[in-house]
Amino acid sequence: MAIFERPFGRYLEDFAVGDVYRHWPGKTITEADDHLFCMITMNHHPLHIDAWFAEHETVHGRNVVVGNLVYSLVLGMSVPDVSGAAIANLEVESLVHRHPTFHGDTIYAESRVLSVTPSTTKPDRGVVAVETKGFNQDGVEVCFFRRKVLVWRRDEAPARRRPYGDDVWGD
Repeated sequence: MAIFERPFGRYLEDFAVGDVYRHWPGKTITEADDHLFCMITMNHHPLHIDAWFAEHETVHGRNVVVGNLVYSLVLGMSVPDVSGAAIANLEVESLVHRHPTFHGDTIYAESRVLSVTPSTTKPDRGVVAVETKGFNQDGVEVCFFRRKVLVWRRDEAPARRRPYGDDVWGD
């Protein structure tokens, strides 16, 4: 019998400069997703929530998904591959929205490792820098950012625990 733990994030030794992670699955952004995100973040700009305004008063002629939702989805898609086992996110830089996203678009994401730097003061960790791109269903790049993540070394990472015992199958 074998027990399999689903990997969630990586340790410092797992990252190599130039590696690319193709995150999965994608996410189709609905009008409800966009409106809810706008309301809970108090972004009431009519470009995002007023269909008549967007159709008649904007260059796109339709609602545009709020950029922070697109960024949040792309970032979230990268977590299982990049920062799921991290100590902390340290920095986000160079956030660029390259093209608009519309209701009904499906977003996909990929990340590339830029650098892996062991800590000089704490040998149990290091910093990984990645750049991440978000694409729509047509392959158009809609979002780009770079970030730095503080990551455990494998042998120093705390064990994953559960709020129950190991013998749940009683075999």
